[in-house]
Amino acid sequence: MISDKEKQFLQYWEANREAESTVVSKLLRGFPMAAMFGLPIILLVVVIKLFFPDWYMKISQTSPGMFITAIIAMILVIIFYAIFRMHYKWEMNEQLYQEIKAKQRREEKVG
Repeated sequence: MISDKEKQFLQYWEANREAESTVVSKLLRGFPMAAMFGLPIILLVVVIKLFFPDWYMKISQTSPGMFITAIIAMILVIIFYAIFRMHYKWEMNEQLYQEIKAKQRREEKVG
């Protein structure tokens, strides 16, 4: 027997699965968590670069262009993390949807 919670999930997923499958949707919905992951790293690098430039250049042994490269790389990591995380979540919801639908079809055959 399919529970009420499973029926509610089926209704929700049938209404939202197409909208949540786009890359733009995944990026927008996953961005807050990805920003919480990546922005502190970017902020730390920027603060050190602005307030301790001599120390940064002495310790890091990098050229000034590497600073911009590191920021761009971290932004790309944020974008990848946002899309990947939401794609994984979408796949898990899709798998649950398929399992519940199979259970529903088995019950219809039996009863």
